[in-house]
Amino acid sequence: MAEGGPVLLKEKDTQLPASPTQKSELSSEEKALEAIKHTSKYVKLNIGGFLYYTTLDTLTKQDNMLRAMFSGRLDVKTDGDGWVLIDRDGRHFGTMLNYLRDGSVPLPEAKKETQELLAEAKYYLIDGLRQQLETHLQDLDEQLPICRVPVITCIEEEQKILSKSNKPMIKLLYNRANNKYSYTNTSDDNLLKNIELFDKLSVKFSGRVRFVKDICGTGRGEICYWMFYGSGKKVTEVCCESIVYATERKQTKIEFPEAKILEETLNIMLYEMRCEEEEKAKAARLRGIGSRTPEAILSEDEL
Repeated sequence: MAEGGPVLLKEKDTQLPASPTQKSELSSEEKALEAIKHTSKYVKLNIGGFLYYTTLDTLTKQDNMLRAMFSGRLDVKTDGDGWVLIDRDGRHFGTMLNYLRDGSVPLPEAKKETQELLAEAKYYLIDGLRQQLETHLQDLDEQLPICRVPVITCIEEEQKILSKSNKPMIKLLYNRANNKYSYTNTSDDNLLKNIELFDKLSVKFSGRVRFVKDICGTGRGEICYWMFYGSGKKVTEVCCESIVYATERKQTKIEFPEAKILEETLNIMLYEMRCEEEEKAKAARLRGIGSRTPEAILSEDEL
């Protein structure tokens, strides 16, 4: 280049450095953001103890709270290791990242998980995912209730279910392997009829009664028993087996007392209702006693 000739400035040379006053106006969060933006395109996120590693492009792809956070419009907190801290439940954050990346995600089948994910989508203002989840949740509400019947193998499992259930419980115990003798001609058919009736009742009354299957028994060699529980204890049972003698040998006979089973099913639902009514009446009496004077209570006792 000749002396005295024109000097060509590169574009970066025309940029003036920030003044000390401008530098002092940057908050610590903004400095952290600037460091995130200019040193790396990757961001480390700590969401309620769940750690995620993603890109700025993913976080700022859609107009939502995450874009506002990582464009400087909202304050961002970081720790000493550079992790961006967000005080939310991080279990479902990975699903939201996948939605931001791909525009769609498989939705949960469980209602509770759907509600949790919906709450996070609303918080982060991810409207597309929020709309999908609201529609999905409505579809789940319109589905017929699913009947789930646990199968237990020991008395401890039964006690655990009883302690947590707020409904009456009906248990069908059946174990064909417990039989020591041969069966009568109709026993196999009757055993299947007992199982089929149990399945029908469990579907019909699953909202009011807890149904349980026991495939082992208590160790006494039971083959087919119905047991009915109310208020956490056994109320009654229906035995469907007996030992009969035929041609000088013992045989096991399985019966199908359908009318008795249906009667006890109705009774256990009424039993639970009676217990609830008695508890309410007792509570009402106690409240009434508390509001009356001792003289009034004594005068009632004398009548």
